[in-house]
Amino acid sequence: MKKLLAFTLAVCMSLSLAACGQKSAPASSGGAASASASTGAASEPKKEVVELKWGSVHPETQVVTQMMMRAIEEINANAEGIHITGYPNGVLGGSSDLVEGVQEGMVDIITEGPAQFASWIPKAAQVEAPFLWQSVEHMQKALNGGYKDTLNELFEDIDVRILGSFYYGTRQLTTNKPVTTLADLKGMKIRVPQSDLYIKMIESWGASATPMNINELYMALQTGTVDGQENPLTTYESYKFYEVVKNVTLTNHIICPNMIFMNGDVWNSLSDHDKEVVQNAINSAVAWQDEQILTAEQTLADDLKQYGVEVYTPDETIREATIPYIKPNIEDWDYIQSLA
Repeated sequence: MKKLLAFTLAVCMSLSLAACGQKSAPASSGGAASASASTGAASEPKKEVVELKWGSVHPETQVVTQMMMRAIEEINANAEGIHITGYPNGVLGGSSDLVEGVQEGMVDIITEGPAQFASWIPKAAQVEAPFLWQSVEHMQKALNGGYKDTLNELFEDIDVRILGSFYYGTRQLTTNKPVTTLADLKGMKIRVPQSDLYIKMIESWGASATPMNINELYMALQTGTVDGQENPLTTYESYKFYEVVKNVTLTNHIICPNMIFMNGDVWNSLSDHDKEVVQNAINSAVAWQDEQILTAEQTLADDLKQYGVEVYTPDETIREATIPYIKPNIEDWDYIQSLA
């Protein structure tokens, strides 16, 4: 009897243990799956997303800033290893700060005029030379084609890469008194970007050049520190310079390119996928920018009259004084003409 009872208890304990084992199986299975998933996740290293800064001196209202933000939005939506934040309105500094910053890696991408790099790459300045480009199409064809490659070979020496060139606008003269001929400019103080080429242009006009960051210009015009400035009419409007100088002279003196520059080390660190994403986004944004500016310029001179602006067409004396003075300083002048 005792043997039978012992046998019965042993069987019951075995069944109980088996049942416990069966009940714990799902938890064990789940735990194994979780461990496997965890191990799998750990075995796939997370892709590090690098934060990049894109700096510009232009305000939020300007088309060039909208272009920058369009490119950033597309890049951030499609890139795998980078995320870009835009800093317009000179938040990261003036033009000289941005130009030095992108070389040193303090800022990763900038939107600037190529002439700002003249101290390091003298040829960069010549693409902003007055009366150099025969048309917007001429400029676009050269600077987004073979001549871009020529410049990029030079920019490699300062660890910078040109990602794209866009039409900033055709620069016109705006002043506190009417100007229709070269003689009207004698002795005037004209603000220019911090570029030797622009200073030489103003010298050829018999005027005095005053280099200055654009964010300081409104006050300088308002106080009479300078008598005028030269910029595309889209810039004249977006900065509201029409509030302080009311005379526009359609000199058409520079069909002006701007460029998007990236630190060379940052560019080289990108994956092939992200390089393609960045380049495609910039190409698309540049095409949009060019279309916007060309459309705006068709009517802007007339539209500005609502602010009490007077618009003048000058004679040929300004052009005739400028080209002989500037051309000897432009090494590739004749070659660039052949690219039209």
